[in-house]
Amino acid sequence: MTTNEYIPGVCNIGDAEIRTRRNSGYLGLAVTIIALVVLVLLPISPWWRLFLIIPAGGAATGFLQAGMHFCAGFAMRGVFNFEGDTHHTDTIEQAEYRRVDQRKAILIFGLSLVIGIVFALLTLLIP
Repeated sequence: MTTNEYIPGVCNIGDAEIRTRRNSGYLGLAVTIIALVVLVLLPISPWWRLFLIIPAGGAATGFLQAGMHFCAGFAMRGVFNFEGDTHHTDTIEQAEYRRVDQRKAILIFGLSLVIGIVFALLTLLIP
């Protein structure tokens, strides 16, 4: 699905913003992997690996937003952007559209949290 128009609860960012979200997902993934390797190699309790919820959840947020063509932060602020400039936003005037977008944002944040928690718990299985 590629669209260059705002659709409430479905699409609120264009190609430039999607690239930014995807890149943030890759950055979060790299941080997660590096931190996991360090935490596995250090002679510390495996329970410290639960802190991986943060970078893993961040990576998930980036990838989910890129995949859904939807920025959760923009949704919470009531804006969208389909310009090539990632520093530009347009305001969503309709209150119902803002509510639909905010529900989608909460879904993205919730899924990201669940992914981060599941990943961190799975790391506890690494000897």
